[in-house]
Amino acid sequence: MPQPPRAPAHRGAAAIGEFTGPSSGAPGAGELLQLLRDGQPRTRAELSRLTGLARSTVSLRVDALLASGLLAPSGEAASTGGRPPARFAFNPKARVVAGVDLGATHGRVALTDLTGRPLSEVAEHVDISAGPITVLDWVVATTQRLLDEAARDSGDLVGIGIGLPGPVEHSSGRPMRPPIMPGWDGFDVPGHLRRHWDVPVLVDNDVNIMALGEHVMAHPNLDHLLYVKVATGIGAGIISGRRLLRGAVGAAGDLGHVAAPHAPDVLCTCGNTGCLEAVASGRAIVKHLTAAGVPAATNSDVVALVSGGNIAAAQAVRQAGRTIGEVLATCVSLLNPELVVIGGSLAQAGESLIAGVREVVYGRSLPLATVRLQIVPATTGTQGGVIGAATMAIQHALAANRIDEALAGA
Repeated sequence: MPQPPRAPAHRGAAAIGEFTGPSSGAPGAGELLQLLRDGQPRTRAELSRLTGLARSTVSLRVDALLASGLLAPSGEAASTGGRPPARFAFNPKARVVAGVDLGATHGRVALTDLTGRPLSEVAEHVDISAGPITVLDWVVATTQRLLDEAARDSGDLVGIGIGLPGPVEHSSGRPMRPPIMPGWDGFDVPGHLRRHWDVPVLVDNDVNIMALGEHVMAHPNLDHLLYVKVATGIGAGIISGRRLLRGAVGAAGDLGHVAAPHAPDVLCTCGNTGCLEAVASGRAIVKHLTAAGVPAATNSDVVALVSGGNIAAAQAVRQAGRTIGEVLATCVSLLNPELVVIGGSLAQAGESLIAGVREVVYGRSLPLATVRLQIVPATTGTQGGVIGAATMAIQHALAANRIDEALAGA
């Protein structure tokens, strides 16, 4: 049966289809599953009390979910006389999801269970400029390899989530004029993958999926979070009210191409001048250090220089943090997040980058907006992207209405 994936058991970003109680109408099996996605085993009687449904109705829906594998027996409750009632719990091993994180020079694919927990993963050097056919064929081959190694057939795969290092029209999954992705403009990414697996394929930009991954893994109880990636480029993912905000067409959070205050007219990859990315990204820092006679060719070189005590590199990174902070101060006043998370390869340069960001944000934003604000480094590391991508697919596939449709067609 073409079953969907699930969002993490805790209440994470963009939780959908959550059970709202008897007043929401007569919940179907999909709504019943939302209630059980917290991982807590329950009996039919408990589900009947919680939903207001008749015991017979609950039994029918539990039986359908058990047949699908999405629920599994989970012991027995204490008996009050007679046979102890059986308990049931969500079964995250019922199906699998593929989470894909593609960057300018890397590719990572993880096979996860229905909580977004990686079961296995592969990371390799992948050149995004090689074009969509080459890169996506690598994704297909790698995903199939992970399925084979896990002894899961194609029917066990219920969704694929992909993060790309450029602007994406989320509704279609097509990249839109991505500056560092030649040949990708308008390419039908979902269509290419669906030639191999007839499952939902969701595509977003890499920073959005990192924001999702950071939220569900490290900060599931926060309502408002701003994730900022500082690497070869700069971007942001916005979590507000536990939901990922994409804007009208998916362009929300395109921080790197905001004009940086007091920035020189440096040409950006987007064609404009003075963009934040052009003056404060890893690429910009490398150019600055090279011009100053400090040997640096990559972001890793910059991080190594800072870690090794190179004063010029530390100063350049801190100044980049200040410049980013000038733009973030406006974002903080506008969005009022509880937490700003700084991720990406440049965030590994110790406190230099974040110290620069804090210095300006706390000084320039309104006091009310910063009274509870924390600015911290990302904690999810390299797994944040694939977990966020998997979470995106899980949230889509395990929505209550899709569960009901899948059970009806079984």
